[in-house]
Amino acid sequence: MNQNAEYSAVNDTVRGQFFRRTWAMITPYWRSEEKGKAWLLLAAVIGLSLFSVAISVWINHWYKDFYNALEHKDTAAFWQLIGYFGGIAAVAILGAVYRLYLTQMLTIRWRAWLTEKHFARWLADKNYYQLEQGGYTDNPDQRISEDLNTFTSSTLNLGLGLLRNVVSLVSFSIILWGVSGSIEVFGVTIPGYMFWCALLYAAVGSWLTHLIGRRLIGLSNQQQRFEADLRFSMVRVRENAESIALYNGEPNENQRLSERFGKVWHNFWDIMKVSKRLTFFTAGYSQIAIIFPFIVAAPRYFTGKIELGELMQINSAFSNVQDNFSWFISAYTELASWRATSDRLLSFSQAMSDNEQRPAAIDVRPEGERLVVQGLGMDLADGRHLLTDADMTVEPGQRLMLSGRSGSGKSTLLRAMGHLWPAGHGSIRLPAARYLFLPQKPYLPIGTLKAALSYPQDDSAYPAERYAQVLETCRLPHLVSRLDEANHWQRMLSPGEQQRLAFARALLFAPQWLYMDEATSAMDEEDEATLYQALIDELPGLSIVSVGHRSSLKRFHGRHVRIESGRLLEQEV
Repeated sequence: MNQNAEYSAVNDTVRGQFFRRTWAMITPYWRSEEKGKAWLLLAAVIGLSLFSVAISVWINHWYKDFYNALEHKDTAAFWQLIGYFGGIAAVAILGAVYRLYLTQMLTIRWRAWLTEKHFARWLADKNYYQLEQGGYTDNPDQRISEDLNTFTSSTLNLGLGLLRNVVSLVSFSIILWGVSGSIEVFGVTIPGYMFWCALLYAAVGSWLTHLIGRRLIGLSNQQQRFEADLRFSMVRVRENAESIALYNGEPNENQRLSERFGKVWHNFWDIMKVSKRLTFFTAGYSQIAIIFPFIVAAPRYFTGKIELGELMQINSAFSNVQDNFSWFISAYTELASWRATSDRLLSFSQAMSDNEQRPAAIDVRPEGERLVVQGLGMDLADGRHLLTDADMTVEPGQRLMLSGRSGSGKSTLLRAMGHLWPAGHGSIRLPAARYLFLPQKPYLPIGTLKAALSYPQDDSAYPAERYAQVLETCRLPHLVSRLDEANHWQRMLSPGEQQRLAFARALLFAPQWLYMDEATSAMDEEDEATLYQALIDELPGLSIVSVGHRSSLKRFHGRHVRIESGRLLEQEV
């Protein structure tokens, strides 16, 4: 699957559905179990935002009285107005602090809810596995950890900013219309001409801003992806440090990392160029906006139609109206970033939806007491067939060994049993009993050794002495004293120790059916024999389906099946 072709959020289909799909991503939280607290916080934040608009309107009226007091040299009025300003400033500061505090509270609550939902969805239906296998490599970890954070904060900031600007625009438009008077142009009288000047000035500025800066959306999207790819490559070096060191692969890795950073570098230069052009325009736009109202209002002031206080009130009102009309200009960079973030989240969501809606090609379900494979066919992505109409039945208590040449489909058959293989046909009926899979490379979560040993259960599932017993049985006595030690055990332990730890996990879990995919490949034959015998002795009646190459494994299995030419062939014991 081609990521850019399949999941790019900038294709025509996604562009046409962007706002509908983004709205569908925004609204669930506000109808969720947390809707009461969410709406209460939102109402409080909106109230404080509108309060800040009221403060700005009051300050506008204060300008008129203050500058008139200065013009008339009215000392008493001057100090009285200073006192009024101090009081309202204190209230404004308190409102600003709590507006920020409550906005941050709402943001983190929304982010926490979205993160939990994305965790659950990503881990459900094997999405985390199928997306990796299917070619979606656009860093799901970054989509959840960083993009959800940016999405929630930007959505609230932009939404509240737009609301505050609309209310402010209405308020100051009324003021500006009332104080700006009229002007005659070519014999036509234009009432509230300052309002129309502000509207025209902002409209032209917004249009030019979009023309200059529209490339930022795509560039921001690419920058996030390139940065994530670079981080992922460095993590790969860290995770495979020993292998790289033994191969003396440093020059090769250096070249790979440099190529990744080269994409970051070149894309960032493109962002810089667009940002430079955009900043040239927006900075010039803002500087001209400082003197523009004075220029258009000056004729009325110099002819004595308005006083200094009214001129300053007009300037303040014009600046507010112009700023509100120009919200698109000032917020353009954040809007571009928000659009890019939303695109990435939408593409991630679409990838999971595609996987969830894809019909299961192989019917796998728990049923009965036996393992039954019927009419099973398994295909590779290139169209080659691994199995064709294969049938097999494994009775409870049997120990079956699967063998065959490398690439014949042994491990793939186990993946199909584990709901991990999408391509093929037929059915698999797994026994409806307690089961466990042991892959060739065990997963050991970072944390205490006890937690790694009890995975996927909680580390409180077994008594402390039981942990020590299974470690002793699996030839890991040196780890008994470290059960409560937290570490990155997948790095600390050798491959053989990791596989022995997986056998200890199986003894703890005590499944009725155990599926093993070359689970002893890193052990010597003595350890292998000891651990297989431990399973047989401590878990009587255990059913085993085991993939392996070594002839030494045969004595632990009462039944042998070999995969050849796409068929399951019974072998003599």
